[in-house]
Amino acid sequence: MEDTVSAVSGFSGTVAAGRAVARPFFWIVVLFAATVYLGCILSPPSLMDDVDAVQAQIARNMLTSGDWVTARLDGVPYLEKPPLLYWMIAVSYKVFGAHDWAARIPVALSAVGLCWATMAFGTWAFGSRAGFYAGLCISTCIGLFLFTRILLPDAMLTLTILLALWSLLRALDEEEPRPGLWAAGLAASLAVGLLLKSLIGVVFPIGAAALYLLFTRQLFSLRTWRRLRPVTGVATILLIAAPWHILATLHNPPYFSLSMKSAPGEYHGFLWFFFINEQLLRFLNLRYPRDYDTVPRLYFWLFNLAWLFPWSVYLPSAFRLSYRPVDRAGKTRLLALCLIGFVMVFFTFSTTQEYYSMPIYPALALLIGSGMLLDGRLSRSGTRLLTIVFSVAAIGAIAILIVVRHVPTPGDISQALSSNPGAYKLSLGHMQDLTIRSFAYLRLPLALAALAFLIGSAGTLLRERKRAYAVVAVAMVVFFHAARIAMVTFDPYLSSRPLVQTLKQSPEGGLIIDHHYYWYSSVFFYTNRSALLLNGRFNNMVYGSYAPGAPNVFVDDNGFRDLWQKPERYYVFTKGAGVDRLESLVGAKGLTTVRVSGGKTLFTNHPLPAASPSHSPYP
Repeated sequence: MEDTVSAVSGFSGTVAAGRAVARPFFWIVVLFAATVYLGCILSPPSLMDDVDAVQAQIARNMLTSGDWVTARLDGVPYLEKPPLLYWMIAVSYKVFGAHDWAARIPVALSAVGLCWATMAFGTWAFGSRAGFYAGLCISTCIGLFLFTRILLPDAMLTLTILLALWSLLRALDEEEPRPGLWAAGLAASLAVGLLLKSLIGVVFPIGAAALYLLFTRQLFSLRTWRRLRPVTGVATILLIAAPWHILATLHNPPYFSLSMKSAPGEYHGFLWFFFINEQLLRFLNLRYPRDYDTVPRLYFWLFNLAWLFPWSVYLPSAFRLSYRPVDRAGKTRLLALCLIGFVMVFFTFSTTQEYYSMPIYPALALLIGSGMLLDGRLSRSGTRLLTIVFSVAAIGAIAILIVVRHVPTPGDISQALSSNPGAYKLSLGHMQDLTIRSFAYLRLPLALAALAFLIGSAGTLLRERKRAYAVVAVAMVVFFHAARIAMVTFDPYLSSRPLVQTLKQSPEGGLIIDHHYYWYSSVFFYTNRSALLLNGRFNNMVYGSYAPGAPNVFVDDNGFRDLWQKPERYYVFTKGAGVDRLESLVGAKGLTTVRVSGGKTLFTNHPLPAASPSHSPYP
């Protein structure tokens, strides 16, 4: 065991030699990460309805209004989240313009930074080879790619947590010449985490650190706290994070409320909603409005094997390693276990989404990367499993291509999809909407995916592990770009941009959104206009709508009927059963179809001039 630990954790030669060995690995990991994450910016899919376009439009609202304190949707205060993601997107707009691809730059850069930081941490702890494997693992795993397709702050949060824990170990390391600098880095990381996702940004790293210090008998050591400098750290956190919280409280009174009741029609200001309702009551599943689903606990745990695929097949090898905190390698593995355990147990007792476990990805990557150094039965079994998975996937993709080779593809892909709303609480729930016919619209990405699977299958047959791992990583990069192309094909289904393109060519008129803002959030981004929400005081729009001075952008059925009969032109976006409901309100003859796309319909209340876009039901 000691030989194994030494092989995994030791640095080869001098520090300079170690850096020389690590340098090509560094550039390889950066290349993989940049190809996957920055490469997608060059030809991205449209911003999707739901949270994707919501985040992008909030940032634009801040930039145009000059109010960088209070987030707003359609003018209504949106008090749920901290502002750092919005600020970063707004800065990107300032530099590049308010484009959908510009909105994705901060998340993409954060993903690349996370891949680099994981590799650097692994190199410091285990050596250049294991660090390279850890960086390769996180840069080409399914989960990080999947959950950065949407403008979520979780990749940034994960990066701050990783840096905080690395800073902890560096500050406590006896060989570290500048522990004070790393203690400051720890505090700064916690402060940034607060501005990204509130208390979660400090609870996770502090919880993991407390467990680690307890297990290593350092929690009550005076030396530990002298090196961590908690007083200076708290001051740093307050200096960075407190100003926005104070300003948000002052801008959105009342200032204080201790009510533990979350009910419709009540407004207690920012501080109450942000901390009590959004943090405490949500953890207890007592929050109103309950505008979130929760993933079954077993799925939440097991899906992490899928999110770290293909590298999760090597996780059993990590069980053979030492977790005794006698050197950097053992300390790092123990700290990684503490983070994994704390995060997973925390969400076991709370409401959760699949991507909430993202903070454990680097920890798992570090364990997997150090385990991949071992050439034992478990590693060989993992490689054989990959051979089987890639081969079966390649055969399946090729078979589907053959079956759909002559299938026609009229309109957009929504014409060939089924509907399974009960599955949509899962991130891949829409996969159940796919039919054999729908793959006819996906011939190019399916062919690329088949190529990726063939590359991966061939790579796992290579005898030299280093080359095999590199080829598998290349296969995943090809697969990710196939997935990106597929998402572009899904644009009409996932985004309202095609409808907006037609709207821009049509006569001017007021906008009405049927029901929830989130269902058509890309309409707000691509038009950069306000709209009335028909029966839209719903979910995220409820609480802020009762704030003093909030605009009344909501109309009911009677109000819609009155507006629709006016001589002024209005447009309404709807989908599914909403078409029948609108017909019951104003009659089928009162609805002029402007365009149908992706299962969504754009109507207007007056006939269009002959020069206006075609009324064809297809884009």
